[in-house]
Amino acid sequence: MDRYNVGDVVRLKKKHPCGSSEWEVLRVGADFRLKCLGCGHQIMIARKLVEKNTKEIHKKEEA
Repeated sequence: MDRYNVGDVVRLKKKHPCGSSEWEVLRVGADFRLKCLGCGHQIMIARKLVEKNTKEIHKKEEA
């Protein structure tokens, strides 16, 4: 089972310029699409960088 899933919220080591360090996972694969929870900015970032810079993962609530 993968460590990261769509809908999870990850806290990264470095903060986004808006001040938030929490990102929602929108896409998982060789690259991740992350959405900043502070300002809504979306980025594509390599899986390797996300795995290296993740402090913690908040799993999406399964209903």
